[in-house]
Amino acid sequence: MRISKPYLRSTSIQCYLCLLLHSHFLTEAGIHVFILGCFSASLPKTEANWSDVISDLKKIESLIQSKHIDATLYTESDAHPNCKVTAMQCFLLELRVISYESRNKTIDETVENLIIIANSSLSSNGDIKESGCKECEELEEKNIKDFLKSFLHIAQMFKNTS
Repeated sequence: MRISKPYLRSTSIQCYLCLLLHSHFLTEAGIHVFILGCFSASLPKTEANWSDVISDLKKIESLIQSKHIDATLYTESDAHPNCKVTAMQCFLLELRVISYESRNKTIDETVENLIIIANSSLSSNGDIKESGCKECEELEEKNIKDFLKSFLHIAQMFKNTS
């Protein structure tokens, strides 16, 4: 099964544009545009794509149905909108526990994809400092199903504000 990587830009348009520019501008500036255009095709997106995060969460939720994972995870059940970045960072840290505990390649790949997309989306918000928010270790420990349900709620908060 091939995992899609929506966090990478589509290269076809950029490459065609680069080739077009290269054929018309055989000057030093044209070569620079060609090289920079090709380089930009491989850069990760910076815009938030919370729909993909939600999709991956639902996929993980479906995949763990057949697995018995007896782990408790720090879970933010009732995050204030002013603490959603802090809550999301905690969820992303705890998500690695699911990957480790599942010992399943598909779950592992989906978790890694989700983490990349979410971190990319969070970094587009800049270095937002939230105060008065609970640290990860201060959160209540819950089972995986409750964790994923709360994680989905936080991801929806991001989707609704983007």
